[in-house]
Amino acid sequence: MAAKTAGGNNAFHNFHNDFAHIADPNERRRLALAEIDKAPFGWYHVRACLVAGTGFFTDSYDIFCVSLLTIMLGIVYHKGTLTTPQDTAIKVSTSAGTVIGQLGFGALADIVGRKKMYGLELILIIVATLAQALTGPGPGTSIVGLIIFWRVLMGIGIGGDYPLSSIITSEFATTKWRGAMMGAVFAMQGFGQLGGALVMLCLVAGFKGSLSGAKDYASCTGDCTIAVDKMWRALIGMGIVPAAIALYYRLTIPETPRYTFDVARDVEQANADAAKYLSGAHGVGKPDEITHAAARQDAAALDVPKASFKDFFAFYGKINNGKILFGTAMSWLLLDVAFYGLGLNSSTVLQAIGYGGGPNVYRKLFNLAAGNCILVCAGAIPGYWLAVATIDTVGRKPLQLLGFVFLTILFIVWGFAYKHISPHGMLGIYVLIQLFFNWGPNTTTFIVPGECFPTRYRSTSHGISAASGKIGSIIAQAAIAPLRTRGATKTNPNAWLNHVMQIFSAFMFCGIFTTLLIPETKRRTLEDLAQDWDMGGESITGAPIIKNTHEAGSDEIVHEPKQV
Repeated sequence: MAAKTAGGNNAFHNFHNDFAHIADPNERRRLALAEIDKAPFGWYHVRACLVAGTGFFTDSYDIFCVSLLTIMLGIVYHKGTLTTPQDTAIKVSTSAGTVIGQLGFGALADIVGRKKMYGLELILIIVATLAQALTGPGPGTSIVGLIIFWRVLMGIGIGGDYPLSSIITSEFATTKWRGAMMGAVFAMQGFGQLGGALVMLCLVAGFKGSLSGAKDYASCTGDCTIAVDKMWRALIGMGIVPAAIALYYRLTIPETPRYTFDVARDVEQANADAAKYLSGAHGVGKPDEITHAAARQDAAALDVPKASFKDFFAFYGKINNGKILFGTAMSWLLLDVAFYGLGLNSSTVLQAIGYGGGPNVYRKLFNLAAGNCILVCAGAIPGYWLAVATIDTVGRKPLQLLGFVFLTILFIVWGFAYKHISPHGMLGIYVLIQLFFNWGPNTTTFIVPGECFPTRYRSTSHGISAASGKIGSIIAQAAIAPLRTRGATKTNPNAWLNHVMQIFSAFMFCGIFTTLLIPETKRRTLEDLAQDWDMGGESITGAPIIKNTHEAGSDEIVHEPKQV
């Protein structure tokens, strides 16, 4: 009998313990994974999506609010607006922290386990968010510098949420609807953006009396300044609420069965630690030496190399393996250059729908929040949920490929016909681009890395792919965005914006070819997908070599006899 592992709640069931009475570790593994893969979709899966999705709601809320934050910081501390370097530094700081978090948390989840890391990223987000909301300048400090520091730390937490939520959802999901579950988690980003805009609307309405007296940002003084100072602190601080709600469930999840079976080796120690913790005592548990030795002997049948940098580089040094990681990482990078750069056009689009300004500070901030609500609801949210509805029937690769094709066409039209398109025409193109971003590569680049990689590399590989995307966003914000002002005049401040759109079309065109490098993961078990990798003669679990039966249309695991 195997030792039971700690953890389990209404959102994440501990499947490992259901079969702990079975002595053969390979049979125990097969039964537990079959229970997960073939389970009908139910409320258990909905709860799992909500727990993981709450993190993405928070992430998106915090990232969306930065554009509103910089406007309000300019009003309060810089008599109107921040300088361009200050504005860019605050926005890029979150992305820089996110890269660190994606790489760091991704690697640690493969080394120490998913359970030990999940929830820590939310704690970091909560602490950094609260610190931002309470920070203020002093004689020897700058408010911009302090905000950048805390947003880097918050970005690290946000970055950790990408690989952890993706792979935990993937490893707990039923095969038939795994793509929809992961897509639903990611789609919470749309509601996070909407939530940020709605909170801003409520704050602006609440301080209407103080804001209406100032004609522009520079003339916002006295009560107006105090009101805006309270608004930005409340806007940022509200990001703590959804994170705090999900924290309990994240800290109490069990280790994923796939990690327990395929990577972890010492379940008896985990059982002793959990028992000591539940008794109220502190420190490390001391399991019985005889049962501990027996558990280690059972684990030898599932023995695989421990996750390490040497092992990782040896695995991806093989061309057949490396090209898939290159495909997922570069697809995400190319996508995010244009995805984050699209925000350059939001002011033009808001002008087209009558939400581009106003006669006073109240109307300016109200129109900014209301206009963003309209844009999110018009393109982003429908795109996310169309992807959820179709990804398990159409497939990941076709959606990503068609998405890049349509985005290439739309950016070419926008770039080369820029001066001939009316403002309302730009609104139409903007909405279509948002639709095909989210009903295409923005969703699939998140899902595929959480499925296609073997268990012991899955989190690290997803982290590398996601970090590549954030590097793309930094390129868009720090390198490409400044190009739009080349040759600027008073009447045309964005003289080079049409050429920027043409550059984005080139990135989307390149994405078509990187998509060809990724596998189709639709309705294949994670174990079946693992057999596509070049393992150099080693089984992915250390068990007898498993024959890939996908071509025969079966997901059954077939053990081939060892060669003598």
